[in-house]
Amino acid sequence: MADFFDVIVIGGGPAGYPAAIRAGQNRLTVACIDEWRNRDGSYAFGGTCLNAGCIPSKALLESTELYHRAREEFAVHGIKMEGVSVDVAQMQKRKAGIVKASTQGILALFKGAGVTALQGHGKLLSGRRVEFTAADGAKRELTAKHVILASGSVPVELKCAPFKAPHIIDSQGALELDSVPKRLGVIGAGVIGLELGSVWRRLGSEVTVLEALPEFLAIADQQLAKEAARHFKKQGLDIRLGAKVTGARVAGDAVEVAYEDAKGAHSLSVDRLIVAAGRRPYSADLLADGTGVELDEHGFIKVDQHCRTAVEGVWAVGDCVRGPMLAHKGKEEGVMTADLIAGRFGEVNYKTVPSVIYTAPEIAWVGQTEEQVKSSGRPYKVGVFPFLASGRARAMEQAQGFAKIVAARDDDEILGVHIVGPMAGELIAEAVLAMEYSASTEDLQRTIHAHPTLSEAVHEAALAADKRAIDSLNR
Repeated sequence: MADFFDVIVIGGGPAGYPAAIRAGQNRLTVACIDEWRNRDGSYAFGGTCLNAGCIPSKALLESTELYHRAREEFAVHGIKMEGVSVDVAQMQKRKAGIVKASTQGILALFKGAGVTALQGHGKLLSGRRVEFTAADGAKRELTAKHVILASGSVPVELKCAPFKAPHIIDSQGALELDSVPKRLGVIGAGVIGLELGSVWRRLGSEVTVLEALPEFLAIADQQLAKEAARHFKKQGLDIRLGAKVTGARVAGDAVEVAYEDAKGAHSLSVDRLIVAAGRRPYSADLLADGTGVELDEHGFIKVDQHCRTAVEGVWAVGDCVRGPMLAHKGKEEGVMTADLIAGRFGEVNYKTVPSVIYTAPEIAWVGQTEEQVKSSGRPYKVGVFPFLASGRARAMEQAQGFAKIVAARDDDEILGVHIVGPMAGELIAEAVLAMEYSASTEDLQRTIHAHPTLSEAVHEAALAADKRAIDSLNR
């Protein structure tokens, strides 16, 4: 193994491995170090996203959605089924197969791009030196012209509800349950809490979600949030807002949870408790003394708009730096840094980073909420189109929700798009592209959308902004 590289990437998650691949494509010598280990002790690239986050959660969401539809919806289509049951073990086996294929695929991509894959721990030393500790404990010092830190993040552990498997668990533990708990508690009604709560609710758990904030999905457009909350309630998710957990203890085979809200103190007894109260940047043994790399008060590595640290030749990307903790945001940062290192153009438009929650209905948005635009004082207009008026959505038996566009009244620029409904995570891509080009609602109005498609909802929402919608009432 060489001791010197053009680029060394510490971290092989969705920010790190794309950085390594792009650096290889740019004909640089590259090494990527990652220390992720599965429960069985095996190493795997892909970080939290591929191993214990984005990919396994989507596999379970898909499986449980099909189960739910088979039980609750297929009869409406004239498809009669009896004795539908769920095999959790098979469901988990399928999920594990998808994860394994995804992580092994990274090794194939590394080989194609000429990236040296190193499985073990990477630690930045001064002078752009990196200490690599292999699985057997052997240490080796490597040197690079550039080092990219992509150490990722880990779940927040609450002092009032410390992890105690198998009863009090984090998101990874929630993805590996081998049976359906009768009573499931979830701390946090964010992306992770809602997705995990949906998985186990569909399989029969009585799910109670405790959210400390008084508003549901406070980061999202509130019209969208209220619509989503209405559907979650119909599905049986018991979401309690303004509920601050004060303690959780294991009692026998149950967890006793204490929390407070505006009405006082309460208790909740559940069989399993998922703590989904957010994530924090991971930097354990990442930086040796004297590197010059600085952390902020929240533990994030300080970087500029192009992910440069204060140290020449040292960069940081993904969850360990400022901005939303989203895999696609980290991926674009990784690609940007690799291109900048190679002397190419690189940029990330943080104003057009989409967010998606893969529940049913799906929730997705990009840009500013109506509340944010209103508080800015800029005159604006809003167009909303309900999926109930979409022929394709009705044919799919998924006519819940709406598409909403917020645009400037003066120059018609699209400022934000918010979708709650079928395939919202796919539909939002058109909005991201439009906003990347500073498109107006008129641009979308004059763009022909195939009929019948779900994407027509975005087209109609753009028309509705000027009270010119064809397939819904203009209000």
